[in-house]
Amino acid sequence: MRDKKLAQPLARRVAALQEFSLCAGLNEQELVTLVEDLRLKEYARDEIIFRQDDESREVYLLLKGRVRIYKISPSGDETSIDIFTQHDLFGEFAALDNEPRSATAKAVGAVSLLVMAQERFMHHLRTMPNLAINLARILSHKLRWTAAFAESVAQFDAAGRLLHILLHHNARYGQEIEPGNRYVVDLALNQSDLASMVGARREWVNRLLSDWRKRGLLEFDNGVITILDLPRVEAERDSRIEANQLSADW
Repeated sequence: MRDKKLAQPLARRVAALQEFSLCAGLNEQELVTLVEDLRLKEYARDEIIFRQDDESREVYLLLKGRVRIYKISPSGDETSIDIFTQHDLFGEFAALDNEPRSATAKAVGAVSLLVMAQERFMHHLRTMPNLAINLARILSHKLRWTAAFAESVAQFDAAGRLLHILLHHNARYGQEIEPGNRYVVDLALNQSDLASMVGARREWVNRLLSDWRKRGLLEFDNGVITILDLPRVEAERDSRIEANQLSADW
């Protein structure tokens, strides 16, 4: 009876790990081994998980909530890099290259994380081929996103970049309300956070969101984006390429 009670929490933890793309294809014994090296840590809204230039090396699996990743300029300004949500992996760069943290991670609302020490993470990568392959795929996806964003910087004006980011997050975890047309994306970000993603002022983002709402493209309410007409939003984003070219001096 006691063994059965002990097995139930372990089974729940193994089942939770199976939801992470990092753990896809791992057998039960491998998952149990990972569970033994993970510890649960919880963070309150706006609490810092790690800071840019920290020497910490832990790896994080996001069990619940959202985490904003941002860089801080020498002048103290923030530039948001990405938003991670449930079942995402982050913090692996420092574990892999032994370099200081390249950005700051902050909890967006209450956050629950599964944390693994660097030495255990590296050990498991060496002994579990599927884990290493999954990590390579995750890094490939992150590289593709970086390349796509770099392309958007070259192609779009700031409005186009903001739409590009919103559509990216909608593709990742938007809630479908009306197939192909209406979606809800809960970013849990304020207008200042959105502005920092595209290097703009909050007031400018406020005017832009107001204009898009009046035109029936999307709405913004307390961090929740409602895409009202997906094809028109995509067309508006694509139109910003031409707008950017017309505004160029050359």
